[in-house]
Amino acid sequence: MGAEREENEQTSGDDASQQDAASVADVSVEVATVDHTLQKLRRKYRKTRRKPKGLHKLWVRLLNVPYIAVIITTVVFVVVVIMWSLLWVFIFRRESNSGAYFAGMFRVANIEFIPEYRQAESLEFVSMANKIQHVVSNVYKMSSVARLYKQAVISDLSNNNKGGVLVHFWMVFVVPRLKSPAVCEECVGAIFRDSVHTSLKNRSSVGYLLGLPVDIDSILINAVQRSDYSSNGAGSQCIDKLYANLPGASVPLNIFSSWGGVSCHVKLTTVPGSLIRLTITSFLVEPSDCVNDALTVYDALLPMRGRILHRLCEPVSSSFSLVSTSNVMLLSFRMTNGNKSFRGHFEAIAEQMCMSQIETHLEPDITGQIYSPFHPSLLPPRCACTWRFETPNSALGVALQFQNYVLKPKDMKACEHGWWKVNEIIFCGSYVGHRSVFRIADHSPEVEFRCSSRNSAQPFQAFYSSYNISQPCPESHFLCSTGLCVDKSRRCDGLDDCQDESDEVFCSRPTKNCGGNSPLHPLFVCNGETDCTNGIDEINCTQETTCSAIRYQCNSGSCILKKNAKCDGVHDCQDHSDEADCACGRPSLVKKVGSFTGLERIVGGVNSAEGEWPWQVSLHFSGNLYCGASVLSSDWLISAAHCFSKERLSDPRHWSAHLGMLTQGSAKHVAEIQRIVVHEYYNAYTFDYDIALLQLKKPWPPSLSLLVQPVCLPSSSHTVTDSHRCWVTGWGYRSEDDKVLPSVLQKAEVSLLSQTECKKSYGPVSPRMLCAGVASGERDACRGDSGGPLSCQEPGGGRWFLIGIVSWGAGCGRPNLPGVYTRVNKFTSWIYSHIS
Repeated sequence: MGAEREENEQTSGDDASQQDAASVADVSVEVATVDHTLQKLRRKYRKTRRKPKGLHKLWVRLLNVPYIAVIITTVVFVVVVIMWSLLWVFIFRRESNSGAYFAGMFRVANIEFIPEYRQAESLEFVSMANKIQHVVSNVYKMSSVARLYKQAVISDLSNNNKGGVLVHFWMVFVVPRLKSPAVCEECVGAIFRDSVHTSLKNRSSVGYLLGLPVDIDSILINAVQRSDYSSNGAGSQCIDKLYANLPGASVPLNIFSSWGGVSCHVKLTTVPGSLIRLTITSFLVEPSDCVNDALTVYDALLPMRGRILHRLCEPVSSSFSLVSTSNVMLLSFRMTNGNKSFRGHFEAIAEQMCMSQIETHLEPDITGQIYSPFHPSLLPPRCACTWRFETPNSALGVALQFQNYVLKPKDMKACEHGWWKVNEIIFCGSYVGHRSVFRIADHSPEVEFRCSSRNSAQPFQAFYSSYNISQPCPESHFLCSTGLCVDKSRRCDGLDDCQDESDEVFCSRPTKNCGGNSPLHPLFVCNGETDCTNGIDEINCTQETTCSAIRYQCNSGSCILKKNAKCDGVHDCQDHSDEADCACGRPSLVKKVGSFTGLERIVGGVNSAEGEWPWQVSLHFSGNLYCGASVLSSDWLISAAHCFSKERLSDPRHWSAHLGMLTQGSAKHVAEIQRIVVHEYYNAYTFDYDIALLQLKKPWPPSLSLLVQPVCLPSSSHTVTDSHRCWVTGWGYRSEDDKVLPSVLQKAEVSLLSQTECKKSYGPVSPRMLCAGVASGERDACRGDSGGPLSCQEPGGGRWFLIGIVSWGAGCGRPNLPGVYTRVNKFTSWIYSHIS
């Protein structure tokens, strides 16, 4: 149809042309009318539109409707292609590929270090760096990650105390996200080690890496952040290099926040064969758990995680020092704007040959002292010391008395705070908050010590003396498990004289000798409860007496017999300090919750009421419930250390505190955490010293005082009697096998057990722990309640005190296996030292 129509139109056009020619030739024959003339003009115009010439012809064709549609489609397609290409280059490609950065070090043996290697601009450095860089690059270009490898950059060459040259280098990989496991830290390190290992000869640690002699034991490769690479790499404007060329000469270090509040780095180097002692005089920063202001000291010239010596996140007011394991050190500063500063100095010191021959005296009262290597500096990760003792005769052994350190036989776990060998028997050292005595039943023992901490550790010192092997303590004294000797009259007196309660366990219940000639047992004296019918146990309680852990100490320093004097509404101290800071432990119920249905249980718990536990806090990690806590003040919370023990859990930026909350999701105030203070002696294996403090970024508003209120802190002498009511609260699981957390805050009433009963259930529990529960196990804390409060109310409707912190236990709600809590009154001084 279309072709036929086009052919007819063409024939019609030819006929019109012939007629037109005829009319011109024979004008006199044909009479032209107006209509006929218009028709001829229309035909001529149509012919002109159909057959244009040149650019005019092309333009006319383009203006035709079908051509316009094609042009628009083409333009849109080109624009889309360009935009997609730009998105791919600048966004999608950047998202699909990411940089992986590594810092590494190794020792090149059999190459003599020359001073020119310290200058990165010298020809000698450039020549050696290019050679090493070429070798490292070839290793990875011939490996399984060759397509991902981008470059290696030699950062520093330093002399090594073992000889040769210590190489510090960067490596960069461009990694598609789907292939990121291919360049894991272990994988990158394994490729390098395998290349060296294949050429090891004669059991030597030196292998030849493409002709380069490399000490395989010195290889260390750590993944780092891009910011570490950019701020420490070539071209960084905030790197300083200092060199101490004379042993003992002090080189000052002064850093101020006028540097612009950016990350800056100072590389320290000393003469070959020496170590670096860095002394920190002051560090003025805002405490923030190393989030904003921090100093990290590395035992290397690059910021390698495996070489961290020490980290500082809080202000330093008293001077201390630390020691490197070689002659290099890196100080990495991060200080935000403000009046921030660092002052100190460093010096080159000689390596110590720590070995002593010691002769003790016949009299045990005559003592001497031994010190940790480099004392009083912090212990470096690698150090050793040997002491050989000799007593006057074979009947005498050697006693070592430590101030805050204890030795215990090594088990399957590694020694984290000191490795000791005493006459071929291995012991592990650990830090504690009390004295201990370690006795060696040998008249000529050899004691070897080795540092075993991955970072700098606290120094120690010990008094040594001789002792009678057959009778370690005098006849009138009792031998504690800690090695201390205490008077037998002080056994089972309610006071932990042994520092591990070994003098207070397995004691029979003392009799109430209310009318006898012998004095009343200290447990009954002034404990707030009338034990004797004549009331003799509760008289003269404000009388000043000698101070001990079971007697209340006023701010003036004087002590009174009354144990629970704090915040009881009576001015017992002459300076009235016992009634100061008592805006705590007085909950105001806002409204009641419906009766308990039996379905929502925190292992035997019931629903709480609004405002019933105003100090209860729900701690959320990355938006999810993880632990509990208690309010101590307007800007401090208290919780358990094990909630923050792992590296990813120690960053306060991932935590939030939900206050004034009854039902999950209905918090009256959500606070950000500024810093987390974990007890320095916390033991992740035994849960000893399981306590932590959390500082809020901003105080909670006073207008919430009905729903948010501190709990009272007990004094160190505080005792809990049968008249006290104790409750554990939290949003934790309702049974050991439960999979769903309750939404409403749960509470369960529990009873405190004696330490003797606690030890019968669990064996060795420390004096900083207490047990609470019921014999049937029907009421207990569980997972998710960790860090939450065990609150006890004073008799007669008195204030509520924080007696325990949910710590650990064998399962949840098991018979005869009560929950174990951190004993708060053992940490009162530690708490006030941080929050005051």
